[in-house]
Formats: sequence, C-alpha cells, structure tokens
Amino acid sequence: HLFYQYNPNGAIWGDIVWGHAVSKDLIHWYHLPLAMVADQWYDIMGVWTASATILPDGKLMMLYTGSTNESVQVQNLAYPADPSDPLLIKWVKYPGNPVLVPPPGIGAKDFRDPTTAWLTSEGKWRIAIGSRINRTGITFVYDTKDFINYELLRGVLHGVPNTGMWECVDFYPVSTTGEHGLDTSHNGPGVKHVVKASMDDDRHDYYAIGTYHEKNVTWVPDNPEIDVGIGIRYDYGKNYATKTFFD
Repeated sequence: HLFYQYNPNGAIWGDIVWGHAVSKDLIHWYHLPLAMVADQWYDIMGVWTASATILPDGKLMMLYTGSTNESVQVQNLAYPADPSDPLLIKWVKYPGNPVLVPPPGIGAKDFRDPTTAWLTSEGKWRIAIGSRINRTGITFVYDTKDFINYELLRGVLHGVPNTGMWECVDFYPVSTTGEHGLDTSHNGPGVKHVVKASMDDDRHDYYAIGTYHEKNVTWVPDNPEIDVGIGIRYDYGKNYATKTFFD
C-alpha cells in the first residue's frame, strides 16, 4: 500500500488529501479511491504527513497531521473501516480527534509529522513528532498504550541549534552486525539508531547515526560534528520528506 499527499485540484502544492495505490511488486500500481479527504474541522486545511503502525494482532493505526480550521497543526488517528479488506479502501477517522495538540509554548504551525510507533520494554508504544523552539530543531516524544491517550515525556529525543523546523522526522534501528533491516521496535546490543529530519529551512533531508537510550528518552549522535541538519544528507538530488518502512 502506498499513501501519498495529493492535490486533486492542480499540479501544485495545496488542498492536500491522501491518494492511495496498491502493488504486488512495487513496479506496477493500481490507483484506488482517495483514502482520506479534508472534511473535518481538525483537518479541513489539509490531511498531511502520517505514519502507520501495525500492532502485533494485525490492527493498523494511522497517525496523521491535520491543519485545523484555525490553521493549528494537530495529530489525528485513523484506521481501516474493514480490516479484512485487502485493499483497505475505506478509512475511519477517530471520533475523538485530535488526539494531540501542540504542547504549551510551541507554535501552532510547528508541530507535525508523527513517526511510526515503536514498542518500549514496558510494553508502551512510543512516537516522535517534529517541532522547533526558536531556531533549534527538536523531536518531542510521547508514550501511549492505545493510540488515543498520550503522555508527553520530559525533554526531547534530540535537538540541534540553528537548524530550524524539523519536518517528517524518521527514527529507526540499524544493525551493526548484520545486513538485514530491523523491525522499528528492535533495540539492544548490536543496534544503532538513525534520526533523520527534513529541514524546512533548506528543503533537504539530513540524518545521523547514534545511540538511543530508552530509559531517559534521548538519542546521542556518534559524531556531534555531523549531527542532524549539519552533516550528512540522505541524497544530493531533489529529495525531501522521505519515509522508511520495514517489510
């Protein structure tokens, strides 16, 4: 399944809704009806970036950023109307949306793009969301048990001064001993974590590799001189707002 941001009214950015396509080989694609449109007060100004989390029982939770009728960026929950439908054509927006609003002191337009959730050792789901404090790009971290109620954890996962707003944050483990990908929740010996952020200031994607400390909810880069936003770019072409997935 591929969900993508789409403007049904023109080949320019704006009026964002969600397109939906499916493929068996990632080469040949079949377009389906729009998955979600901007039809509620909490997303009437746009159905923006999201991440899906597949639970152990097979349920699918989709957290997405919506822009409200007052242009406030909030996080909303959606899920398939019929989980048994292999095409996942119809989606339901949680009636209690939004599930997250900007924390105190954060700008109404500086709180977006939730990550795929990962499971902690305590059995809670954890997500990160991009933001900024003045010119420091940051990632807030939340814990949840049900994707409806959230606890904002103290501090931030990571932040880098003078990098501006962090969009489309990505956070995932990589193996230091093997060649295969790892499930999002994988942690422990032989594992490093990547933090990637899309810089709203210069419209490029940057990443760094480091160590994730679950208990104090922080991530530390291996080399601070090539930290997120000041070091390595994902790609040197026109490449922005990337998203990883584990298959």
